[in-house]
Formats: sequence, C-alpha cells, structure tokens
Amino acid sequence: MKLFLFIVLAGTTIFGFTTISQQDKLQESITRGQEIYTDFCINCHMASGEGVEKTYPPLAKSDYLKNNREASIRGIKYGQKGEITVNGVVYNGYMAPMGLDDEEVADVMNFINNSWENSNTKIVTKEEVTAVKKQ
Repeated sequence: MKLFLFIVLAGTTIFGFTTISQQDKLQESITRGQEIYTDFCINCHMASGEGVEKTYPPLAKSDYLKNNREASIRGIKYGQKGEITVNGVVYNGYMAPMGLDDEEVADVMNFINNSWENSNTKIVTKEEVTAVKKQ
C-alpha cells in the first residue's frame, strides 16, 4: 500500500497530475476576468459595476445578467445594440465589440457574475462562449 501511494504521489509530482476543482477553475477565471474588466469595461461600467445612470447599464446586482446568460455572453463577444432592460430601467445604447477571444469573454463573464453582489457558481466556459453565435 505504501509503495502504491508513493508511486501515485511521485507521478503527481513528476508529471503534474493534479486535479483542479471546479471552484479552483472558477476562481482562476475570475482573477483573469478582473484584469480584462479593468482593461476593457471599467470606463463605462465603473469600478463598482454600477454603470452610468441612463447611459451604461449596471452590472452590479444585475437581473439582466442573471436571467440572460447567453445574451450577456453575446453582448460581450459581439457587442450590444438596441434596447435592454436592467433592473427595471430601459437602456438603448451601443457597446462596441471588445475584440476579446472566447476564453477572455468567459473569464470576464465569470468575474462579472461573481462580483458586486452577483453570484453564479456555474462557470462560463470557453466552449460555451464558442457555441454562442451572432444573431
């Protein structure tokens, strides 16, 4: 038994066989997403995620994010144009596409979904973002 345990631990150390939990993956994605948010989103949506009243919708405590996962991904991936209602307020603006790759979109979504009193432990993956097509 001790030999088996030694072999397994040695294999883990030598070959890097480590199991990363979904929670760890989510946290790593959130950390990357925070950097992306700071670079691309903070000027309009603010450091607090509260946006600018009647101009840029809030991401903080956002019912839109919670109830429109695919549309939120699409908005970040391809840009957003036209009316949306966030927390009972209608916004009719334009957000240009940021030029982010699918993994970056997933990361920033995970950051937004888990900041400012938003909570979503279902990780947004690169594969999920890839599957979202422009309409």
